[in-house]
Amino acid sequence: MDRKLRIDAGGETFAPYSPGISVRDHIWLSGQVDVTNSDIESQTRGTLAKIDALLEAANSSKHDLVKVTILMSDIGFYSRINEIYGEWLGDSIPPSRAAYAVSDLPVGALIEIVCEAFRGSGAND
Repeated sequence: MDRKLRIDAGGETFAPYSPGISVRDHIWLSGQVDVTNSDIESQTRGTLAKIDALLEAANSSKHDLVKVTILMSDIGFYSRINEIYGEWLGDSIPPSRAAYAVSDLPVGALIEIVCEAFRGSGAND
């Protein structure tokens, strides 16, 4: 029987949820935020670093991402987020993606990123 497993890299959660869940090779990461700094560049980099840590805890990496959803508090951040996100992806095949501006995000975050991955799917990028 396949059971869901909690993925956690030791970060703080702000509500009753798991940072990530995996069943077999399918990985879902909850919306990740990083509010240790107040600017969009730092929050984007910090959020992507949290995603790296969670994927590593699941024996995966950004190369295995298949779907990403980016929520931002201001559509004016779109270009800067894309630059940082593109650099972070490096030479991996970009996953499918949606990006939305929303009126507000938890804990005063400027960006929140939700991901889905399949372990081992990006091994031959």
